Amino acid sequence: MMLVMGSGYLLLSGAEKLGYNWQWQRVSRYLIETTADGWRFGLLFQGLWITLEIVAISLGLSLVLGLLVALMRLSNSPMATGLARVYLELIRNTPLLIQIFVIYFVFAPIFDMGRFAAAVLALSLFEGAYASEIIRAGILAIPSGQWEASSSLGMNRAQCYRYVVLPQALRQMIPPLTSQGISLVKDSALVSTIAIYDLTMRGQQIIADTFLTFEIWFVVAAIYLSVTLILTLLVRYLEHQLFPAR
Repeated sequence: MMLVMGSGYLLLSGAEKLGYNWQWQRVSRYLIETTADGWRFGLLFQGLWITLEIVAISLGLSLVLGLLVALMRLSNSPMATGLARVYLELIRNTPLLIQIFVIYFVFAPIFDMGRFAAAVLALSLFEGAYASEIIRAGILAIPSGQWEASSSLGMNRAQCYRYVVLPQALRQMIPPLTSQGISLVKDSALVSTIAIYDLTMRGQQIIADTFLTFEIWFVVAAIYLSVTLILTLLVRYLEHQLFPAR
């Protein structure tokens, strides 16, 4: 909290040195807009909804992809392991922005994908690579005795994963996966580069029309911060419900 307050003070001081004329009274209409029929969400909240849609879909896909790649890395198949390694090295060693451009400008026209689908695919592939390493580390942390006990009970490998290993590994995976989810929220701002009207793009649009540079970016940053804090608190609540302290 002190860090946030200190950063805000420095930004305000810098704007004051520039002789910036604050116009906070003009910002509210871009959050909640009054109409003849009542009210509706302003441009910033409309952009936030698009951001949340992208994040929710990408998070689900990245977790599924991460689990699949982690299992491929842990399999005894040289082909599956090799494919997983190629995917991980390719994704982790290239910038997300470049991946978004490649998917949107190269693959999207070939497969007739829209902007939204291209953005979701790029984010899912990127976050899935990191999620796979988190999941793999969680699985490897389970003692080998658990595998031996499962085998002695007649379980096959799939049953061992489902009933023994993954439920135990989940507790260790939740904190780093939460951090990865927060990273996804922040990374989603890059989809504005392909003209998706998410929160960041709406902020840029408003600034271009009104020149309320500092006010709008402060509000956009506060919204992103609120989303990540809510996500963190929600995951902590679910963690306590799933794994109550003994």
